[in-house]
Amino acid sequence: MPIDVLIEGFLFYKSAPQKKQVIIKLFDLTEEDFSNAISALKERLQNGATRLIETDDELRLVLCQEMSPIIDEMRKSELKSDIGKAGAETLAIILYRGPVSRAEIDKIRGVNSSFILRNLMVRGLIERNYHKKNAVYKFSATTALLAHLGITEKNQLPDFVNFNNIADNFSLEIETKN
Repeated sequence: MPIDVLIEGFLFYKSAPQKKQVIIKLFDLTEEDFSNAISALKERLQNGATRLIETDDELRLVLCQEMSPIIDEMRKSELKSDIGKAGAETLAIILYRGPVSRAEIDKIRGVNSSFILRNLMVRGLIERNYHKKNAVYKFSATTALLAHLGITEKNQLPDFVNFNNIADNFSLEIETKN
């Protein structure tokens, strides 16, 4: 598989800016091979829906500007719909256990939560922040969500302390069994 395709797949999977040096090391590339692959990727993406954004030290895949009206219409449509059971479940996990990674949410729910997380972010209910200590993105409730719920801190949620004690004990039991 051509290296530009591998880089595109990696950037798509990560869906966030990635350091060039990480990509070079991951695919064991020379600077010249990396530069050629990036040029090929940019050229190939020129007529598609995605574009490659390049800064001095990072790369990221984004949608092209021409997609904005279509995306805006889809976003409006999504915002009108109910968040559903899966959205409420995911939101509860983030409210009570956040900040929490997607992998942790998936483990609790037992299914992939990517679509639900994106939907909740689009609505402004949650936010994603990079945690350098763990080198992972974690999700937490936005201040707008807390305000909508009429609280100023997570610990004001119903049974917050009790729920977290039960969840901590449950997590400890699972870790002990494994």
